[in-house]
Amino acid sequence: MRTPSSLLSAFRPQVQERLYDFYEELRSADDLFWDRRTGAWIATGHAVVSSAAGHPGLSSVRYPDIEAVPEELRPLARVLSRQMLYNDVPDHPRLRALISKAFAPRAVAKLRAGIVEAVDGIITRAAPTGRMDVVADLARPLPLTIICDLLDVPEADRAVVAAWSEPVAEAIGNSRLDADRNREASQSMADMLAYLRDLLTRQDTPPAPDTLRATVTDQAGNSDQDLDELLANCALLLIAGHETTTHFIGNATLALLRHPDAADQLRRRPELMPAAVEELLRYDAPVQLMLRRARHDLDLAGRKIAEGQTVLLVAGAANRDPAVFPDPHALDFERSGSGGRHMAFGHGPHFCLGAALARLEGAIVLEALLTRLPDLRLDSTEPPRWQRSLNFRGLTRLDVAFTPTSDAHTSGPRTTPAAVSGLGPATPAGGCPVRPGNGEAAGA
Repeated sequence: MRTPSSLLSAFRPQVQERLYDFYEELRSADDLFWDRRTGAWIATGHAVVSSAAGHPGLSSVRYPDIEAVPEELRPLARVLSRQMLYNDVPDHPRLRALISKAFAPRAVAKLRAGIVEAVDGIITRAAPTGRMDVVADLARPLPLTIICDLLDVPEADRAVVAAWSEPVAEAIGNSRLDADRNREASQSMADMLAYLRDLLTRQDTPPAPDTLRATVTDQAGNSDQDLDELLANCALLLIAGHETTTHFIGNATLALLRHPDAADQLRRRPELMPAAVEELLRYDAPVQLMLRRARHDLDLAGRKIAEGQTVLLVAGAANRDPAVFPDPHALDFERSGSGGRHMAFGHGPHFCLGAALARLEGAIVLEALLTRLPDLRLDSTEPPRWQRSLNFRGLTRLDVAFTPTSDAHTSGPRTTPAAVSGLGPATPAGGCPVRPGNGEAAGA
C-alpha cells in the first residue's frame, strides 16, 4: 500500500478545484493513515468516519490544555471550549439543551414565511439586472438575516455582527494563520460576546416573542445558569449558523449550474427537492472535517490510536466513498437511501443542531433560483474560487447571469416540500472544527 499524500495539500488552490479527486487518491491509498505533516490520523472511508464520529473513546474537546495554544489565540480558545461542539458528556448534552428548542421542527417551520420573504426580496431586486454574485447577494445575507432574526439582533447591528464573524470563522477553519490574524479572531470574539451580553441583559427593549433571545434571556435570569456559557453558545449560532448555510447555498448552486440536466430535472419535478437537498449536501458539503482526540489507547479500523492523538474525520471524502454511494461523483437526485447516510451534518451526538433550518433555507433558495431567473448560467471566464480552508468548503464569489425580467412576483407563503424542513435531530456547522493548536490541523 502506497503512502498517501498529506491532507495539507488540500490548501493548494489547484487541489481545491479537484478536491474530491484528491480525496479519492487518499482513500484509495488508505482509509485511515498517519499524516506526519498534520500530526494526526486521517480517516477518509465512510465506515471509519461514521464509526469514529460517535466513538466513546474519542473526545470532541479541542483544547485539553489551553496553555499549549499560541498566546494570541488563547482568548478565542477559552470561548470555544465553552461551546457545545467542543464538549463531551455530560457538558455537551447540557449545553445543547440550552438552545435546542429553537431548532425543533415546529420552531423551524415558523421561520418558513420569513425565509420566503427574504429570498423573494433578493430575487426581485436582482431579476431586472440580469446578473448576480450568488455568494455576496444571496448566500451570505440570507442566512445571516435568519439567524439574526432568531436571536432578535436589530437590523442596524447586523453588519458589524457579520464583520466579527468572519475572522473567527477563518480561525476555526484554518490552522495556518499568522499571529496577527489569530489576534484579530480573538478580539472579534471578545467584541461579539460583549455585544451579546448587552443584548441579552438589556431591559429597555424586551425580546420579541418566540425568538431565541427570549428563551436565552429567561435562562440568563436563572442564578444557576452560567451566563458566559449562554453567550458562548449564542456566538456559536451567529458564526456557524450562517457561515455553513452560506457555503451550502453557493456550493449547491454551482453544482446545479455545472449539471444543467439535473437543474432541468428539478424544474420539471419539484417534488424531488427534498432528495436534491440531501444529494447536494453529500456532493459538496460545506463542512469537510470533524476532529476527535483519543481519550485513551484504542483500536480504530485495525489501527492502534494512542491516547491524546488527533483523528481528523474527512466527511467530504466519506460522502464520496463508492462503497456506500455507487458512482459517487455523479449528481443523482434519485440515489437510493443516500439522505440518511451522508456526513454533511456530522454524525452521532454532535449531529448538526441547525440541520433542519439549513435544509429549509437551501430548498427555498434553490427553488427560487431555478424558477424565477430564466436561462440561469455561470457568468465568468474565471473558474470559481474557493476560500482557503481545510474545514469549510465555500466559494468566495459565484457570478451568474440570466435573462433580465421585470419580476413582479409578490412575496407570500410558498409551498416547499414539508420533508425539506428536516424533521429529525439536527449543530450549527455540522460538527465544525477548531484547530487543536501547536501544529495540528483544523478539524471538527
